[in-house]
Amino acid sequence: MKNMHQNQEVRFNEILFEHRNKEYGAYVLRNESDRILTKALFVGVSLLAAVSITPIIMNAFKSNSESTIICTYPGPIMLDNVDTPEIPVQVTQVQPTKPEVKTYDSSVPTPSRQTPDTRTEKIPDDAIAGLSNNFKADPAPQNTYVPSTPTIGTGPVINTAPPVVIPKEDPNKIATGDEIGQEAGFIGGIDAFRNKVMNNFDTSGLASDDVMKTMITFIVERDGSISAIKANGLDADFNNEAIRTIKSIKGKWIPGKNKKGESVRSYFKFPISMKLDN
Repeated sequence: MKNMHQNQEVRFNEILFEHRNKEYGAYVLRNESDRILTKALFVGVSLLAAVSITPIIMNAFKSNSESTIICTYPGPIMLDNVDTPEIPVQVTQVQPTKPEVKTYDSSVPTPSRQTPDTRTEKIPDDAIAGLSNNFKADPAPQNTYVPSTPTIGTGPVINTAPPVVIPKEDPNKIATGDEIGQEAGFIGGIDAFRNKVMNNFDTSGLASDDVMKTMITFIVERDGSISAIKANGLDADFNNEAIRTIKSIKGKWIPGKNKKGESVRSYFKFPISMKLDN
């Protein structure tokens, strides 16, 4: 049956590779497939048997090597069930001893009329304070500690300038003199302001044969308004009318400026003089 199958396989290969190069590897592999499979099966079974037997052999050698140790002299020595004697170890704690030095009793006795003075022996200079007198011991060690002199660095000296503190300007300050870079002015010009003063000045309640004069002083604020209007003339009625007239004039002022071009509060003086016709 097997030969019949092989013959059929050979005939099939001959038909399959007819008119083809039979030296090609596929043709050879198909013809020798049975032999290759048989060889592969034999190799696989051999490897499986070797892997299975190897642990058994290793355990046998291991058990024999642990049971006895062979020495050349004087003979085999059995090491099974050998007890190691336990040697007790005693630990003795050593207490540090403090060196004995000279001491004197520094305690203060309780005052009493019948307490005798027992300090008849002079206290040595090399004794230290303690709770009892012990003048026969070794002298107390002297303190020989000398503090080291600190090293003064000689590195570069860095001089840091103190921060410049810019004083905050008072918002209510009134600029005067050299602080003024540009004087305040009326919008439309000083002549327009003078004409409004003359047109609004009421002289009906005034009477004088002389020329009446006064100096009007006021503050031009940063927003262009005026405040603190004053008059220093000799006639009180003329001063009051001048102040009333200045307050009644509508219009804004251009505030004065400092050297930086910032708006500031500043004084403005406006003289008024009139000759009344009777």
